[in-house]
Amino acid sequence: MASVTALTDLTVADLWKEVKDEATVWGDVSQATLRTVKLLLENRMHDELINHLNARRYVRDLRRCGYRNGVYRRRLVTTWGTIPDLHVPRARHSGFQPSVLSRYQRRTRDVNTLVRAAFLSGVSTRQVGPLLAQLLDDLVSPTTVSTITQTLDHAVAAFHHRRLPDAYQYLFLDAVSLRVKSVAQTKRRLILVAYGIRSTGQRELIDFRVVRYETQATWEAFLTTLACRGLVGNTLQLITTDGHRGLHAALDLVYSQVPRQACWVHVLRNVAPPGCAPRIGRRACAWPGRSTWRRPRTWPSAGCARGWPPGNAPRPPRWRASLGRATRCWPSIPSPRRTGAESARLTRLSGCSERSAAARVR
Repeated sequence: MASVTALTDLTVADLWKEVKDEATVWGDVSQATLRTVKLLLENRMHDELINHLNARRYVRDLRRCGYRNGVYRRRLVTTWGTIPDLHVPRARHSGFQPSVLSRYQRRTRDVNTLVRAAFLSGVSTRQVGPLLAQLLDDLVSPTTVSTITQTLDHAVAAFHHRRLPDAYQYLFLDAVSLRVKSVAQTKRRLILVAYGIRSTGQRELIDFRVVRYETQATWEAFLTTLACRGLVGNTLQLITTDGHRGLHAALDLVYSQVPRQACWVHVLRNVAPPGCAPRIGRRACAWPGRSTWRRPRTWPSAGCARGWPPGNAPRPPRWRASLGRATRCWPSIPSPRRTGAESARLTRLSGCSERSAAARVR
């Protein structure tokens, strides 16, 4: 006859042998967590009703402010799952409303945040529901997703109308092209982006604007809005641009007192574009330019490019014209010594501004 071990002598390893599979364990844990959340919410709402009526259940008291009126059931979607029958207490002849559950609420704030995050990641309104169904145990309809994401419009409007502090030392201006999903198809939109760095080194997306074309008029309207909202430019030390002529013409009107320079990433692209030189010649033009930019004392100037490119690298006429336009945008101003990691971070600022604008445009 097989011996039976007493319950007091069983170890954790013996109990774990009785578990069939991992899915059963996590399923039991999730159900227990959901029951605990339901119990906590119901107890909290009953305590609030006791304070509202100033009397407990079945207590005859002259200080009582009203009477109970039973409960009603509500379906609540949480990040731990869906509670199908949450009991919400009611009061007779009084406007009792629990603080943990607002009127007509069917989802918690964390669920709404999760839906907005999925939408901002590029998931369409029809695909958000099936994507989150396994996590929430409930299917979110496309109409619900559209209703939840409408709150982003108010956040974007508040972002565009907020007061700007005049505390930026460096300003990066660029126009980026992003793909934006619409009902029919995916289209490319041109976005003007302003990215700033404070004196503490904190980077911040200042503002952006969706335009049809990049012209002097669009840049002038965008920069004028920044100046009217508080970014006057009293603390600005340098403005970095992509060398667009319309942008420079707008800067002459709005921020004429601030020195400017061309973005080094755009300089390398303009100096060695695909149509100006063969592939080998483009590498010979670009790589020495990167080492020239990393000089610790001064920014690159026109004198630094006299021997560039070295050796027998080709110098087509179009390449010479591109180099001439680029060197005219390099100011000879002192710059602090920076490490290679800091230089790499500075060259990725245009990419950071593009990702930040993409998250807000969607």
